Amino acid sequence: MASSTTYRLTTAGGAVVATDVAVAESMWSRFCGLMGRRELPDGHGLCIKPCSSIHMFFMRFPIDAVFVDGDGRVLKIYHSIKPWRATGFVRRAKACLELATGTALAHQLDVGDTVLLTAD
Repeated sequence: MASSTTYRLTTAGGAVVATDVAVAESMWSRFCGLMGRRELPDGHGLCIKPCSSIHMFFMRFPIDAVFVDGDGRVLKIYHSIKPWRATGFVRRAKACLELATGTALAHQLDVGDTVLLTAD
């Protein structure tokens, strides 16, 4: 199970990307991720760490996956990954931010941007 503490995801410039982000750090919570959920509402997300690749097995909906390094710098963005797919290994990735599909485009996230995860 992911942590009960929720976090806010913002860009380095202060733009809010998501207001309700859980963190999955245990082996079990990282493995389960968002499996079993019916949807991921806008403004919600899951930060999986450590993480350098994800799978979409048993998922019911597509998501955006944003891989970041230890400083929050965006290394790779997968837009609208469909269920039953997997990402490749992302070198130097320390975490993956799983967000509602379309979030990365809506907030104009790009490789090289920096994002911050702060406790609410």
